[in-house]
Amino acid sequence: MKIRFTISSGLIIKARWYFLLACFLILACGNSPQQNHETAARIKNSFITEAKRFTLEKTDSCTVFEVLNPWQGADNVSQIYYLKDRYSEKSCSVDEEKIIYVPVRKIICMSTTHLAMIKALHEENTVCGVSGTGFIYDKEISEKIKNGFISDIGYEAGLNNELIIRISPDLIMMYGIGSESMGYLGKLMDLGVKVMFNADYLEEDPVGKAEWIKLFGALYCKEEAASEIFNNVIREYNKLRIFIDKNTVVRPDVLLGLPFRDTWYVSPGNSYISRLINDAGGNYLWSNSISSVSMPMSIENVYLEALKAEFWLNIGMVNSKDEITAIDARLGNIPCVKMGNLFNNNKRITSAGGNDYWESGTLNPQIILKDIALVLHPELFENKELFYYRRVE
Repeated sequence: MKIRFTISSGLIIKARWYFLLACFLILACGNSPQQNHETAARIKNSFITEAKRFTLEKTDSCTVFEVLNPWQGADNVSQIYYLKDRYSEKSCSVDEEKIIYVPVRKIICMSTTHLAMIKALHEENTVCGVSGTGFIYDKEISEKIKNGFISDIGYEAGLNNELIIRISPDLIMMYGIGSESMGYLGKLMDLGVKVMFNADYLEEDPVGKAEWIKLFGALYCKEEAASEIFNNVIREYNKLRIFIDKNTVVRPDVLLGLPFRDTWYVSPGNSYISRLINDAGGNYLWSNSISSVSMPMSIENVYLEALKAEFWLNIGMVNSKDEITAIDARLGNIPCVKMGNLFNNNKRITSAGGNDYWESGTLNPQIILKDIALVLHPELFENKELFYYRRVE
């Protein structure tokens, strides 16, 4: 089966800044009819409720983790791992290369979102390597890096294979970008380094994205703690969503993103951020579109639609209006720019570019939801400050 990968330049740039680029070790294969049947049964028995990209099923000998379509554009693709208690005498009759012994004692993380979930479970001392230390926001983890407890293993073709082998992690947690990355860790694969795909960034539901904390709960044998964290998230998110829905009538139009060169990569209507805007009482301009990837459009086409926007959010890396008009002077004519309704998700950012919106925000969609609702409907909240967002002036 031939697998296609469609990666937009906008996504790659965002990944370079806000996630930490990952690398492939194994190219997953499409499922046979029998595999599809087994996958359907596993989903039915899984205790995952909101996430669509993974399942977890407990058996007598292990916990079965399956990640579904783990990279952008993947279709009918899965990877299965078996999480076995390292202290249990029960056997797990599967290939050794698919077994992850838990609780994990040493882990390398290729994305800052992984760090936030590990820290929520108070297991940050198990982190022994990361990809791109400059993109980390958390001060305590940054201090561990400074003191030599956590190593930067690089990314893409610049991965330090010798360092990774010397660290000898129990697991490398990565996220999938495209098949071109699969060769970067080939040597490590040959030496038996365990790698797990994490597709949290592809979840379309903000709460579903946060539910990936349950995978880390399984990896650290802290399932109850992870479930408690997630239950608090979903309870707070739904409480706020219902409050917003009951107390709003007008839904302002919202523009997202920023052009890259001559192309504007537009998030589709079935995306994570579109769902947040809708739940916050807004109307995303492309809410009716459906796509598995960002949609490339000309600046002219987006500009015409943007004339209706009352708010502009998530404006790339900009910090001022002048940076927007420097890209294209026409953007200064958009009404929301003239009204000053510009808000970017970079209030919590380090000098090196580590952005907490992409780090802890994944596990705190209820805070992002409140931020966006506060922007769109400030009358609903008195004396509240934005947490991840700030006004661009």
